[in-house]
Amino acid sequence: MVYMVYIGIDPGLDGALAVSDSPGNLRVLDTPTLIVAGKKNRRDYDIPRMRDYLTKAMVSPPAYFRVAIESVHSMPDQGVASSFNFGKGFGIWLGLVVALKMPYDLITPQRWKKAMLDGMGKEKDASRLRAQQLFPTADLSLKKHHGRADALLIMEFLRRQCSQ
Repeated sequence: MVYMVYIGIDPGLDGALAVSDSPGNLRVLDTPTLIVAGKKNRRDYDIPRMRDYLTKAMVSPPAYFRVAIESVHSMPDQGVASSFNFGKGFGIWLGLVVALKMPYDLITPQRWKKAMLDGMGKEKDASRLRAQQLFPTADLSLKKHHGRADALLIMEFLRRQCSQ
């Protein structure tokens, strides 16, 4: 039997990767990071582990893949460093997906939020609440799990788009 594997990616440092690789099998993985040498509180993307997350998703039973990456841009109130890091994560995820020859879609936050948070607020808690409703077994118990919630909702948005 061949499955469709859907992958949703929230590319921020506090983002995540959500994978639905067979009926009823869901995994959510926080974006892997590491502490920058000599900078006690500064994190950066752990690119080899990011690649490993994607290659492990491809080892599932025979499957077709589709990846959705949140297409990000800088925001007016966001600082230069955080804008750079956000764009850096987007570029790394996109580069890995392209290098692994995985078909992908770039989804703007406005697009997936309009569909997935219809009738709800657009703040981070709304994403966690909606993701908990759709995926009750996912661990979204802490406020910091908003990246997991976003990745799940991006993945679900992709799944719905592909099944229309």
